[in-house]
Amino acid sequence: MKALILSGGRGTRLRPLTHTMAKQLVPVANQPILGYVMGHIVEAGIADIGVIVAPETQEEVKAYLGDGTKWGVSISYILQERPLGLAHAVKTARPFLGDSPFVMYLGDNLLGAGIKEAMEHFLKSGPHALIFLKEVRDPTQFGVAVMDQTGKIERLIEKPKEPPSNLALVGVYFFSPSIHEAIESITPSWRGELEITDAIQRLIDSGKKVEGEILKCWWLDTGKKDDFLKANRVVLDEYVKKDIKGTVDSDSTIEGRVRIEQGARIIRSTVRGPCVIGKNAVVKDSFIGPFTSIGDHSLVEHSVVQHTVILSHSEVIDIAQMEDSLIGRQAKVVKNRGLRRSLQLMIGDHSLVEV
Repeated sequence: MKALILSGGRGTRLRPLTHTMAKQLVPVANQPILGYVMGHIVEAGIADIGVIVAPETQEEVKAYLGDGTKWGVSISYILQERPLGLAHAVKTARPFLGDSPFVMYLGDNLLGAGIKEAMEHFLKSGPHALIFLKEVRDPTQFGVAVMDQTGKIERLIEKPKEPPSNLALVGVYFFSPSIHEAIESITPSWRGELEITDAIQRLIDSGKKVEGEILKCWWLDTGKKDDFLKANRVVLDEYVKKDIKGTVDSDSTIEGRVRIEQGARIIRSTVRGPCVIGKNAVVKDSFIGPFTSIGDHSLVEHSVVQHTVILSHSEVIDIAQMEDSLIGRQAKVVKNRGLRRSLQLMIGDHSLVEV
């Protein structure tokens, strides 16, 4: 069994942040999304992993994942020159995949549970494909599956105007080698891409068994700012435990589940969890509210911040209220005009905002 992680694409929905970093490396609760994906694959016992990368962000992805040693796996990098669809990514990875069954996992998806049980079912029962599904409120935004009572997929529709069901394709797929023949038989969609839904439909039309696995846990697509902040909130709420490795002075208060990493300093401040304060970060004369992640080496001073993600080496100074915000790396937000209203920002790396 092999794994194929898709870590390419251009991340247009998270710009300007993804002008300078891969969307799969944007941190949720101070860990890149790609780290959670790797955790699920390693937990399932898969040791041979291919990672699809884009020309613009491949070096950053390689710097984070390395050769796989720190994960106890082997990683092969596969360059996809242009984002021409999920099926095109599989086609590009064919030399790596060979004739092995594999799981394809989109690197910007977050799941509330792992894939081990589904993998074991796939290997034991032997369908040609097994796809993860989730009930959603607005199926028009997703690929949608029609499934019978036995769990067999009857058809797939990409972003239908009139959805025949509310079962969206999540972004985790198990495939037998037969998917390669199906991909060879399809043509690009109106978007100019080779759609994985078309390839799976080809399997169905040729009489091959395709099953669906409806997720009972949460699933989050981190493509947009609000989705990303929701992912940060859910992960903080579910996983963070009180763990103080940094220093907290006697004039500060820590309330609830707060993780303070090594070297971080809390000075004359209140931190109310769930939240995470990164390594060597400084919080001074401030209030940090729930569902906030502050990256390594960042500074928050004389400010109120909540429900916000601040990436590494950034500064927020003299801001009366910041919430629902996403702040890139080495960015700076400072008061300049005595503004007292609440701020909601999304700014990229190396930005300066004076308010």
